[in-house]
Amino acid sequence: MLWDVGGQTSLRTSWSSYLSSTDAVIFVLDSNDRERVHLAREELHRIAQDEQVTKAPILLWANKQDIKGAMTPAEISESLALTVFRERTWQIFGCSALTGKGLTEGLDWLASTLGAKG
Repeated sequence: MLWDVGGQTSLRTSWSSYLSSTDAVIFVLDSNDRERVHLAREELHRIAQDEQVTKAPILLWANKQDIKGAMTPAEISESLALTVFRERTWQIFGCSALTGKGLTEGLDWLASTLGAKG
C-alpha cells in the first residue's frame, strides 16, 4: 500500500497515523525552496525517529532539479543533516517530476533495497 500525504502544515500532524506497517519512507522535497528546508529537516528527523519506521529505508527525492538555482542533492543532504542517519539505509536522488528525470533511479534503488531485505 502506498500513502501520498501532503506537506502542508495542517496535514503534517496526521503523518504518524500512516506509519504503522511501513516498509519504506519516500520523502520528496522542493529543491528550489531554500526558505523552508529547515522545516523539511525537522519533519524528516521526526518521522525517522518514529519507532514504527526505524528499520524502513528512506528514499529522498530532491525534486525540481530542472529549475536553475535549485539546491543540489549534496546541498540538501547537508541541509537535512542526513549524516546523522549513519545507522539507517537511505539514499537521496535529484529528480524532476516535470521531466521524470531521476524517478526511475530512485525507485530502482528502493526496489533493490527492499528486495535485499527479503
